[in-house]
Amino acid sequence: MMAAVQPLELLPAPGRPQSFGRNPIAMEIDIETRAPRASHEMTIRGGLQQGDARIVVIMYGRGQEQIVAVFAEVLGKPHRLKERIRDVTRDDQDWVIGVSAESAKAEIASRNRGLVVAINAHCTTLGMPPDVYLSAQTDYEWLYTEAPFFRRDLTRFVSHTLGQLSHHETLMAKPRTYFISTTFPDVHAALPNIDILTVGSDAVEIRVDLLKEPLGNGQFSEIPSLSYVGEQLMLLRQRTELPIIFTTRCTKENGRFPMDNPDLFYEYLYRAIQWGVEYIDVELWLPETIRRKLYEQRGSSRIMSAFHDFSGTFKWPSQRAESIFLQSRRYADIVKMIAIINDHNENFELEYFRSKIKAEYPDSPPLSAVNMGETGQFSRTLNKVFTPITHPLLPIIAAPGQMSAAEINQALALVGQLPKKNIYGITSPSMRSAIPQAPFYEKCFNELGLPHHFAVVERQPKGLASIETWCNQRNFGGAYLNPAVSLANLATSKGFFASLNNGCGPVLSEAARLIGMVDTIVVRPATSSSSASTPSSPPRQQNGDPVGAISSTQSGLPPNTSLVFDNASWKGILSTLTRDLAPSAYFGCAAVVLASSADDAASALFALKALKVGKVYTVGFKTPPAFAKDLLIEPFNSLESIQRARTVNTNGTESIRAGTGSPFVVVSALGPEKSNLVGMLVRLFGSPPRGAAGAGRENSRRVFLDLADGSGHGPRKGDPGLIAEQCGFAAYGAADVTAFTTVETLRLLVGQNVPYSFVRLASGRQFF
Repeated sequence: MMAAVQPLELLPAPGRPQSFGRNPIAMEIDIETRAPRASHEMTIRGGLQQGDARIVVIMYGRGQEQIVAVFAEVLGKPHRLKERIRDVTRDDQDWVIGVSAESAKAEIASRNRGLVVAINAHCTTLGMPPDVYLSAQTDYEWLYTEAPFFRRDLTRFVSHTLGQLSHHETLMAKPRTYFISTTFPDVHAALPNIDILTVGSDAVEIRVDLLKEPLGNGQFSEIPSLSYVGEQLMLLRQRTELPIIFTTRCTKENGRFPMDNPDLFYEYLYRAIQWGVEYIDVELWLPETIRRKLYEQRGSSRIMSAFHDFSGTFKWPSQRAESIFLQSRRYADIVKMIAIINDHNENFELEYFRSKIKAEYPDSPPLSAVNMGETGQFSRTLNKVFTPITHPLLPIIAAPGQMSAAEINQALALVGQLPKKNIYGITSPSMRSAIPQAPFYEKCFNELGLPHHFAVVERQPKGLASIETWCNQRNFGGAYLNPAVSLANLATSKGFFASLNNGCGPVLSEAARLIGMVDTIVVRPATSSSSASTPSSPPRQQNGDPVGAISSTQSGLPPNTSLVFDNASWKGILSTLTRDLAPSAYFGCAAVVLASSADDAASALFALKALKVGKVYTVGFKTPPAFAKDLLIEPFNSLESIQRARTVNTNGTESIRAGTGSPFVVVSALGPEKSNLVGMLVRLFGSPPRGAAGAGRENSRRVFLDLADGSGHGPRKGDPGLIAEQCGFAAYGAADVTAFTTVETLRLLVGQNVPYSFVRLASGRQFF
């Protein structure tokens, strides 16, 4: 049984938005982005959680003791080795324990499952498969290669299996989600093009039944062994950050897995859960005992109940279709129903069925339903939950009638469901020397088959007139702002922005409200929930006329359209910080933020708040009021305060947790001209003084994040990132943050996923 997952406090529950200054714009809180409240806490949809609180026990192979230290570092905990699992006690809480696989085998079945979570870490260099008995008895199993070693794969594995980070809620909140099926008989063939193959996809399906394990002499195994499948999955996960869908399609449903032994399906699907696969495809024909058992044992994985009908006689408006849905939803997080049709009108019957299910069973899992074949392609443009897609670079399509993401978008554009929009990159005169970004966005739009036009425009140094002019167009499709614009400045508008939503102003995301900086403007049709919400202040009038009347006649935007002010930068910072470390590595630790203004620091503070750091020391700026209440902050105002930060825990006591004393993470938003100052502070915190807190993780690397963009500023006097690495930090730069921010920006603007790897590939490193 999996341990309960405790929600990690991210943000306080917000009140109604307050007025801004003398001439306030009343900005409506984005209700749809709120996650359910837990007492006084608020979690962001798909956000971070404290996760499995059990003691992590790593079982390692011969000569692989060092992997225990890596697990510990990723999780932000100290580690020690023990002879046997039975030696693990409650005194080992907050430690990562290593036990040799040979020793663990004797007592793995009798372990205290409520006390420990057992992970078998097997290096494939030692041979495959791992010990079969140990694999079957462990909670999870991580397969890895020694050279090259993919640390971010380990981070992703533990963040998922231990329940610290989930993408499911975020994906289900998107307007549309897609997954691509890799139909290669050997995953190696997909790896060279995986960055391009996955553009537009939110997940990658590995078709286990299509894998062909060579036996020699040109022969292949009828069913790929678990050993071969495990290695194939490892290779795929090392090369993509997208969630994986694990599928064993049976012969009756256009696959190759034999149906004479249902237990074989259970063996493979349960092993996928142990391997930390995010989505498990479970076919509905399997015995209920197997489906129920997989659902109960799924841990942090999600179950996709799959039903396929190739008879050509299946009817959507039928009692049978509804019965299949009800049967599927019992043990599913997503219900997938797919059928062959003979007449185009049956696509509309599917839409009726979809709306009926949504209306009559609103609390059921999301429904993903499409029709197969050329006749059913229209339904693929209407389905919004995990639509299967293909790509021209794949050897075969996984099912009849599958379309690529670009083909679906082009079809939507042809029928008027995806009208051409103008999307802008709004910059300032200070950004003239930056690398042009228009070619990159055009490349993304072309790869996705989007009809939109992108242009980089320069706003006026003072005033909002130019921004409002671009936004007040009938074909306006959104914009990113670089540099970001202060919400306080946007709040001074008395024109177009003030007239939106009948005088209530733009919708304001939670991130933009707390950070106080807007870097993304999103267009969305008004919903019944938002239009019916109570305004935070009465609509304003100008010259005695209601603002709503003015906007309806003068605004270029359609009257049922609203704008959302959002902030994507904090997500870029968060993704960078959690790429090589699990969220728990930052929990309760101390951080330092360097910036010349509160505006420059706010996104970093928001990300650190999400990571639930224990304390933040600030240099160079006054704490933003929005964070003063919810985040423990202390400014450096003397040498004594700096010395105290190096030696004392946040509550004045010693701790084994690295970072609760001398800062674990240092974030600098200072410009390149202040590199010397940043380097000096990095050196200061690089080596904690003797006797400082954190002795339990003396070998762990601290984190340095440099947000300064050095492009166009000439050579830097001293590279803080290089200094940080010399002082034992793991250093990240603006390029990493910008790439992750671009991923989030594209998701907000066009609702589609462009993976981080493609952003770096398509834009070139000089882009950042």
